[in-house]
Amino acid sequence: MDFRLTETQRFFREQASQTLTRLAPKAEDIDRADEFPLDVFRKLGKLGYYGIRYPAEIGGMGADCVTFTLLAEEIARVSMGLAAVVTMQCLMGTDFIYHFGTEAQKERCLIPAIRGEKIATIAFTEPDCGSDLGSIRTRAVKDGRTYVITGRKMWITNGPVADFVTVAATTDPAKRLGGLGFFLVEKGTPGFSVGQKIGKISARGANTAELIFDGCRIPEENFLGREGKGPEHLNNILGEIRTMIAGLGLGLSKASFAAGLKYAGEREAFGRTIGSFELIQEKIAEMEMRIKASEFLTYYAAWLRDSGASTGKEAAMAKLYSTETACFVADEVTRIHGAYGIAEEFPVQRYFRDARFLLFGGGTSEILKTLIARDTLKRNRPSAVI
Repeated sequence: MDFRLTETQRFFREQASQTLTRLAPKAEDIDRADEFPLDVFRKLGKLGYYGIRYPAEIGGMGADCVTFTLLAEEIARVSMGLAAVVTMQCLMGTDFIYHFGTEAQKERCLIPAIRGEKIATIAFTEPDCGSDLGSIRTRAVKDGRTYVITGRKMWITNGPVADFVTVAATTDPAKRLGGLGFFLVEKGTPGFSVGQKIGKISARGANTAELIFDGCRIPEENFLGREGKGPEHLNNILGEIRTMIAGLGLGLSKASFAAGLKYAGEREAFGRTIGSFELIQEKIAEMEMRIKASEFLTYYAAWLRDSGASTGKEAAMAKLYSTETACFVADEVTRIHGAYGIAEEFPVQRYFRDARFLLFGGGTSEILKTLIARDTLKRNRPSAVI
């Protein structure tokens, strides 16, 4: 098995790392201000990162999933708030328009988003609905040649500043997931408004808000996809979302680990550096092993996707393990720092907070364990009833 990156992938990683390292000093400012980093957002748009997954003919890079995961990892090393903004723009906020939008919609929304001139988002979560998308209450009712959308969405990344949003809504609640559909709603559409901004301790700068749809009327061509195919459309993107989040977890783990190693090599106690003590070395060994395992799981899932194979279980495993590892490593590194682990002057307190952000999007750890177990049982006991 060849675990090496291609020359193109290595070159991309080196260039992205250099670019993002120059932005590292802004990470604390983004976290403290908790405002959308518009200037940095525009700069990354000019560099073409938002089109990394899309073909060159619309301004993209045409890169594979491994390369996109490399970007997620590198940007998460620098700032989780910025990483959340960028990956939303690259993937969830624009994917449905690319696959199902009209040429006019692509010209109006997708292409400007790739250039960083418009901000995109997607709206799944509701006040009473998280992982159970079959319970979505936001309705999209057909009325002649229009749809009327009514409902509320919660925890929407980029919500306060988005120029357009892909809204998950049901056309028939009785069908649960079978009634799921996706709809393009643009800023300024009557009946569409931004509700409360949600303050949070993680991924600050990636502003999160409630979105309100009160009889929001859109043309029928804003239905993104095919009637009754919502779950299929969702599954097509879900594996990539989970693999990308695994990349974010990997990047945060590596940033936390680097900070822990540096401190362990500098801090002295009892006449020697704390890194020379066996219990600190035990922490270092455990973190190194978990990070390496996260790396293999993450890039295996990305490689599978690029190979055209099914990645459902593998992407779930990568997302679960990598994000839990990010939480573990961030916690261990704050312990290595002692009281300085909660001091604002050290970035490890930010890593500790940001790790929690990774646990929910793309499926909670509990949901992912259920999916992994069910898939395993089906593969090993075909006659079992799940």
